[in-house]
Amino acid sequence: MAKELAAHGYRISPGSLYPTLHKMEDEGLLRSNQQVIGGRGRRSYVTTAKGRRVLESTKRQLRELAREVLDDETP
Repeated sequence: MAKELAAHGYRISPGSLYPTLHKMEDEGLLRSNQQVIGGRGRRSYVTTAKGRRVLESTKRQLRELAREVLDDETP
């Protein structure tokens, strides 16, 4: 996940990323699954129905904000 974020210009340390993921899981936005792959523990995350609803709501709010900020019309 950190690599994907870095590809988009966001640098985030594991010390910031994992607490954020754990908080989102505690809030019911994500669900995780622990697996052992190649002898190493790997945790994967998926969004819950609540997480998808919150994401869509947040995207609507961001679109509205972007329209207001980027509107070229002068009063």
